[in-house]
Amino acid sequence: MTRFREFKMPDVGEGLTEAEILTWYVKPGDAVHDGMVVCEVETAKAAVELPIPFDGVVHELHFEAGSTVDVGTAIIAVDTDPGGGDAAPAPVAAEEPAAAEQAPKREPVLVGYGVSESSTKRRARKTVPEPATAALQTELNGSAAPAPAPPAPVPGVDRPLAKPPVRKLAKDLGVDLTAVVPTGAGGIVTREDVHAAVAVPPAPEPVVAEPAVAVPVAADARETRIPVKGVRKVTAQAMVASAFTAPHVTEFVTVDVTRTMKLVEELKADKDMAGLRVNPLLLVAKALLIAIRRHPDVNASWDEENQEIVLKHYVNLGIAAATPRGLIVPNIKDAHAQTLPELAASLGQLVSTAREGKTTPADMSGGTVTITNVGVFGVDTGTPILNPGESAILAFGAVKLQPWVHKGKVKPRQVTTLALSFDHRLVDGELGSRVLADVAAVLENPKKLITWG
Repeated sequence: MTRFREFKMPDVGEGLTEAEILTWYVKPGDAVHDGMVVCEVETAKAAVELPIPFDGVVHELHFEAGSTVDVGTAIIAVDTDPGGGDAAPAPVAAEEPAAAEQAPKREPVLVGYGVSESSTKRRARKTVPEPATAALQTELNGSAAPAPAPPAPVPGVDRPLAKPPVRKLAKDLGVDLTAVVPTGAGGIVTREDVHAAVAVPPAPEPVVAEPAVAVPVAADARETRIPVKGVRKVTAQAMVASAFTAPHVTEFVTVDVTRTMKLVEELKADKDMAGLRVNPLLLVAKALLIAIRRHPDVNASWDEENQEIVLKHYVNLGIAAATPRGLIVPNIKDAHAQTLPELAASLGQLVSTAREGKTTPADMSGGTVTITNVGVFGVDTGTPILNPGESAILAFGAVKLQPWVHKGKVKPRQVTTLALSFDHRLVDGELGSRVLADVAAVLENPKKLITWG
C-alpha cells in the first residue's frame, strides 16, 4: 500500500512564524533520503537550507518558489513506500507525524533534522535517483559509496560539490568553495583543494556590500511597490523597537588615522598575515575590543523583565552588512579572546558568508556590541541605531586626506570620524566618552595595540 508523508515548514530559528521558499532542489519523481536538502528558505533572519527527515520519492510540492509559508504548514509530500509492497517492513519514516515528533532527538545537519542518534548507519536508497538529485545527494549527504562512473555536469546546479567535513573545513578557514578548483572524481572539492586555496590570497572585497534588489519596472511606471518581508521586515521592526525603547545618545570624534593606515599596509606585507583579510576595519575592531576591555561596563544589556543590568564577560562583535536581502548583523563569537590574525580570519569568514547569503540565525544571535562601516559608501559618519539587546554601536566613517595640524604645522593627513551610539540606561556620558576616546587613541597611535592590548 502506497503511503505518503508530509514535511512541514519547521521553525528554523528562535520562534519565527513564517519563511519564504527561495529555491526547490527537487521535483516530483525525485528520490530523497534522510538528511538531504530539498529547498532553501528565507526566514526573517537569514537564508537557510532545509533537509528532509525521511526517505522516499517526491510526490508533490505544495508551494512554488517565492511563496511565503507559515511554520507548521506542509510544503512537500513524499511517497515513503513507492514500491507499494505489503510484505516489505514499514520504514521508520512511515510513522504518524505525532509519533515522529516523539522520536529521539536528532543531531542537526545544516538546519532542521538530521541523522538519528540511535544509529550511525545510513539507510539504503530505495530508487535510483535522477542525475540532478544524485549530484545533490553526493554533495550534501557525503556518501562514500563509489559510483560506477563520474556524474555528468548538472545544468542549473551552481553549488560546488563537497562532503560535509570539507564544507566545514572551508568555513573554518574562510575559503569560498565556489572559487576552489575541484580535483576529486566527478568535480568534488577535496580537503587538499581547500588547503591549496588557502595559500592564494583572496581578492579584496568590500566589508559592506551595497544592496542590489532587482525589481522589474515598466517603462511608463510612476510607482514601484516592493513587499516588505523576510530580513527587511524583521530589521524594520527591530529598529523601530530599538529607537523607541532604548534612550540613544551619540557622541563623535574626528581623529588622525595616518599611522593606522600605514600599519594596515605593513600588515598586508607581513607573511604572518598572508591570505588574511587586512583592512582599516580590522584595526578599528581591535581598537574597540581594547576599549571594551579597559571599560567592561559598556559591554552589557538591559533586562527589562527583571530590572537588571547584565554585564557580559565576553564580546560577540557584530559587523553590520548590507546584502541583497537587507541589513544583517552577524557577529564574531568571543572576539575578545582572538589575536589579530584570528580576528582577521573571522572577519573574512563573516564577510564571505554574508555575501553568499548563507549567514545563519545562530551567526546573528547573541551579539553584544556592533560596528557599522559607513565609510565604504564615502559617508563621513552617522548616528547609528543600536542593534536590539546591545548597549553600543560604533560607526566608522570614510578615511579622507585632509589638512590637519600635526606637530604645530598644517599637513595633509588621513582623517576619519567615529560615532558611538549607546543606551543611556546602561552607559552614562562619562563611560561612553572614555570608550570612544580610547578607540580614537588607538587609531591615532596604533602602538597602543601593544601597550594597552
